[in-house]
Amino acid sequence: MSPRLAPGDAAPDFTLPDADGKEVSLSGHRGRKVIVYFYPAALTPGCTKQACDFTDNLELLAGQGYDVIGVSPDKPEKLAKFREKESLKVTLVGDPGKETMEAYGAFGEKKLYGKTVTGVIRSTVIVDEEGKVERALYNVKATGHVAKLIKDLGLAAE
Repeated sequence: MSPRLAPGDAAPDFTLPDADGKEVSLSGHRGRKVIVYFYPAALTPGCTKQACDFTDNLELLAGQGYDVIGVSPDKPEKLAKFREKESLKVTLVGDPGKETMEAYGAFGEKKLYGKTVTGVIRSTVIVDEEGKVERALYNVKATGHVAKLIKDLGLAAE
């Protein structure tokens, strides 16, 4: 099981293909805060809800200096289908080799319907402008997570 990140850790840099096959790297976002969220699979109910929540709040997040990158083990073709079907505006990248997920502690043993399985651990890591971990949240819920995140970061609309 990969170690989990903690505030103050250097966020592991990554370069992964987005839904269009273009490379996206964390270091390309220096100077802005980045919400990197890990989800198990595109086009599934919980992951769709979470991606739509991020898309619905993207203007607020971007206005506060945050970029959002969603990472799943999916290939770019599936990510493109997901983006189109749900009209997603967040950047989606694929990590089929799961190296980035492991580097972030977002892949390993988890409980699923009472059984222990190995898979993607739904997680959100907030990286500051310098590339350091500001917050690392593991085993987050798909529903309500974005609203809680906005509240916890003090970004809620007045």
